[in-house]
Amino acid sequence: MTDDPKNLTQLGGKTTLPASPEQATLERVPNPHVDDLYLVRFAAPEFTSLCPVTGQPDFAHLVIDYAPNNWLVESKSLKLYLGSFRNHGAFHEDCTVAIGKRLVELLDPKWLRIGGYWYPRGGIPIDVFWQTGIAPKGLWLPDQNVPSYRGRG
Repeated sequence: MTDDPKNLTQLGGKTTLPASPEQATLERVPNPHVDDLYLVRFAAPEFTSLCPVTGQPDFAHLVIDYAPNNWLVESKSLKLYLGSFRNHGAFHEDCTVAIGKRLVELLDPKWLRIGGYWYPRGGIPIDVFWQTGIAPKGLWLPDQNVPSYRGRG
């Protein structure tokens, strides 16, 4: 983690995908609008991880919303962190909540939520939602716009 944009280690060059979420480096930069209440959204429609039992791939559409406090997550480091789950075995609930908690630990945001919209395996889609609490009053909170799974419907 770095607090000075000049010390970012992953931005601006070729970076190898971390082998695991534990090995991934998430970086942050100062929020230039710390006195303003606003929402930052990251959508990862091609998130992948592995089933911890079968080793088969699982796919999700993740939507991360947060109201920054003093820090912003550096987006390339977030992309690499999310990509590090590609060979990581964990259940849907664990992946979704762990990502949210790691971002909260790094950023100490005013508020954060993550929606994990997992594609079906075994005929059952699993959606996982986690947030830090009630959204701050006055925060514009758009819908995450990921439709519920409808099969062939």
